Amino acid sequence: MTRTAIVTGASRGIGRSIALALAKTGLRIVVASNERENNDKVVAEIREAGGDATPLFVDMTSPESIKEAFVAAGPVGILVNNAGVTKDGLAMRMKKEDWDFVLSINLTGAFLAAQQVLPGMIKERWGRIINIASVVGQSGNPGQANYVSSKAGIIGLTKALAQEVGSRNVTVNAVAPGFIETDMTAKLTQEQRDGMLAKIPLKRGGQPDDIAAAVKFLASDDASYITGHVLNVNGGMYM
Repeated sequence: MTRTAIVTGASRGIGRSIALALAKTGLRIVVASNERENNDKVVAEIREAGGDATPLFVDMTSPESIKEAFVAAGPVGILVNNAGVTKDGLAMRMKKEDWDFVLSINLTGAFLAAQQVLPGMIKERWGRIINIASVVGQSGNPGQANYVSSKAGIIGLTKALAQEVGSRNVTVNAVAPGFIETDMTAKLTQEQRDGMLAKIPLKRGGQPDDIAAAVKFLASDDASYITGHVLNVNGGMYM
């Protein structure tokens, strides 16, 4: 039986790389995001490479949309909670709507997605949930109180779920990227980039494929005895 993996935020960047990497392992991939056109492009890439993929629209700010999407996806064996956004600003001036928006997608959305897949995983006594956290969820970062809090929350959620469902052979882990070359980091100034690179012992940024490789491992049978773990993929940026 071919298992299904659903990747949220899979329309570009890290999510796209994760979807492509998992597809190469023979999984059926559900490419889920709120970008219909980009979903279709990623699905086309997977199919052209001989993989099995389906596009799925989901609004991660909407509990109703999440529920509808996961019903449409069918039984899910692997969930990758990758969808994430930023709305940066100093805490003392941060608008509540910017706080709520980031938390609703990055943390609440991940929780609601997990809720949708856990009953089926528990029934099958097999499942993988892999949450994409961030180095800043461990280290903190000025100007990102909302994003940092959401990613620290993801780490806590990972550990809580791992303890709840481990006895049912369902593992829950997190991958914490560091400075990865994506559309999100492309917006940084050269000064900001130089400051980030100075903190990285490997003296370079990572690529989306570096994160995808870690997710692929945690989704595999080789990682069957790993749960509640945060795998840092950051070039040594935070130790």
